[in-house]
Amino acid sequence: MLFTPYRLGRIDLRNRVVMAPMTRSRSPGNVPGEIVATYYAQRAEAGLIVTEGTAPAPEGLGYARIPGLFTVEQARAWRRVTDAVHAAGSRIFVQLMHTGRVGHPLNLPEGALLLGPSAVALPGTMWTDAQGPQPHPVPAAMDEADIARAVEAFAHAATLAVGEAGFDGVELHGANGYLIDQFLNAGANGREDRWGGSVENRARFAVEAARATAAVVGGDRVGIRLSPFGTFNGMQPDPEHAALYEHLAGELRGLVYVHLVGHPDLTPALTDRIRENFGGTLVLSGGYDRERAEADLRAGRGDLVAFGRPFLANPRLVTRLRERLELAQPDFSTLYTPGERGYTDYAA
Repeated sequence: MLFTPYRLGRIDLRNRVVMAPMTRSRSPGNVPGEIVATYYAQRAEAGLIVTEGTAPAPEGLGYARIPGLFTVEQARAWRRVTDAVHAAGSRIFVQLMHTGRVGHPLNLPEGALLLGPSAVALPGTMWTDAQGPQPHPVPAAMDEADIARAVEAFAHAATLAVGEAGFDGVELHGANGYLIDQFLNAGANGREDRWGGSVENRARFAVEAARATAAVVGGDRVGIRLSPFGTFNGMQPDPEHAALYEHLAGELRGLVYVHLVGHPDLTPALTDRIRENFGGTLVLSGGYDRERAEADLRAGRGDLVAFGRPFLANPRLVTRLRERLELAQPDFSTLYTPGERGYTDYAA
């Protein structure tokens, strides 16, 4: 089943292999260049490519050299990428990632503030090109105006993505400790207003961002990535986790897919409840190989399977999986460094 076609919303995928979003930090000035187009075109055997996290607003540019999608210049630069991927026969969604408290002012444009649901700093350090690793500062707690602007930023970026940039759709990054996930998580969200506390309140920002985005480009062009029980970027599991994601899944009905990040505590039973409540396409991810992917697809646990790290060093991963060829291993020292090395120089 992994290599059979699939209808996703209004588009046809030539197989059920998804290239998972992976930050690569190859966009100086937050604008993707020709090297980015080459990178994604090399990997266009995938039925669907989801790009690296791309900021929908200046405040979302927490990492060095990540791309943005909030100006016409950025959108036109992304058009080179989408044209290259489409010419190679694949489909491509852009992942909209607002980093929230995960960042540093040295990585943000002038005038942009580091924001989060609450004034709770992320432990550890953030790399900056200007001064190396720096401690995470305390973010400013977002007020109602900040929240409204962030919701609108997702919608505006989606409009640029589907219109000017030529993407087939967008994926909202609601996982891995970034802004949407920060609102979901009681460890990062200590609010006592309508955006925090209860399951319904903590889910509100994700739901509002999803509905605003779907309103401008259509729900059949919008997916969302979620990471129940994930602890990346300081997220903390809580006793209401299962109830939170079951509720959220129901509120997200009408989107084209939910992309679940695997975790040992994410049981098949909870995955099934999330899928039932959502009612749409489910993308599975998290350490998959061909055998496990085929087994889960045949068992009906999901509809598509995302592969991340295997795509780094194996541009033609679909061929390697289909023909059961040995996979090349990536050079992890070049994951986030500028230039072609460890990015576009892996043999096809």
